[in-house]
Amino acid sequence: MGRAKKVILAYSGGVDTSVCIPYLKQEWGVEEVITLAADLGQGDELEPIREKALKSGASESLVVDVRDSFIKDYAFPAIQANALYENRYPLGTALARPLIAKILVEAAAKYGADAIAHGCTGKGNDQVRFDVSTTALNPNLKILAPAREWGMSREETIAYGEKFGIPTPVKKSSPYSIDKNLLGRSIEAGILEDPTVEAPEEIYEMTKAIIDTPNEPEYIDIGFTQGIPTSINGESKDAIELIETVNKIAGNHGIGRIDMIENRLVGIKSREIYESPAMIVLINAHRDLESLTLTADITQYKRGVEQTYTQLVYNGLWYSPLKAALDAFIQKTQERVSGTVRMKLFKGNAAIVGRKSENTLYTPDLATYGADDQFDHKAAEGFIYVWGLPTRIWAQKN
Repeated sequence: MGRAKKVILAYSGGVDTSVCIPYLKQEWGVEEVITLAADLGQGDELEPIREKALKSGASESLVVDVRDSFIKDYAFPAIQANALYENRYPLGTALARPLIAKILVEAAAKYGADAIAHGCTGKGNDQVRFDVSTTALNPNLKILAPAREWGMSREETIAYGEKFGIPTPVKKSSPYSIDKNLLGRSIEAGILEDPTVEAPEEIYEMTKAIIDTPNEPEYIDIGFTQGIPTSINGESKDAIELIETVNKIAGNHGIGRIDMIENRLVGIKSREIYESPAMIVLINAHRDLESLTLTADITQYKRGVEQTYTQLVYNGLWYSPLKAALDAFIQKTQERVSGTVRMKLFKGNAAIVGRKSENTLYTPDLATYGADDQFDHKAAEGFIYVWGLPTRIWAQKN
């Protein structure tokens, strides 16, 4: 199947993406496969991954460090949008996909490729995110997804790879499918496919079991500048360091585990386990600071915008016109969202216990019930009369 001459393949070093290299060449007549591995802070040794691609038949093997952009251009906007899919999942994996698509498209332009390829199956969300993002950035590029079409079981895939010199995974492969980056981990498959079974402790890496967490609470002050987290305990942090710091502190207290039945875009429900300590803590802190600094109508209206925004990101529409329009609204709302939120971390809970801002709309002499009260109580009677008038008229007529 001569679909393309030169292809940029999204490469992770796993069985599927390694087998994609000979498969594209042997079965689909691709002349040259260039692999691209994105460093998103997954902690893998990227040099062995780079070398494995060359051994598997890639003409060139690229590794691109996109950690800084990942946090600044994808994670921070999601925090400003308080983006939690189905009110729980902070999109750690979903946010990485449009960035990977972007660097694939850039590599295709640089190396004169006429297609990009990935190792996604036909059941997941990631294929949609890769394909739609690629199309949005360059509608003329072909998109190849061999694993969607080859129909091989894992054993058959390994055997196919062995024919072309791709080594069998040395250790018994973990029964779990794990995706990891700076924002957290997603874990699925194996025993987790039974939604009645509690996830075994062995699957967690970033978060402690409650029984192992400290017996004393820890307080942290998170500083925000226009909706973006910029400091921890009064100390300025760059983007990557800030996320890593909060992941470590919150994970130590068992915060950031999510076990949910998730509605995938392709119409199936899947049981997903996530660890995302920093994003959970930062979104909760950010939302609280908004309640201090934004007017009631903006705060309430923004909730609907946030839900639409989250759905768009989850569904692979990061580069869509509606997402761009929502971005403009969200950025406008963030101009006043600067200040500090104090959180108390203890036994799996991140409780907000204090907040302050130079832009606060909280007015003590109006809010107080003490002697300093400046609120005009007599004005309330006329307000209630006017406010309740439609209800009064309706009641009289009925």
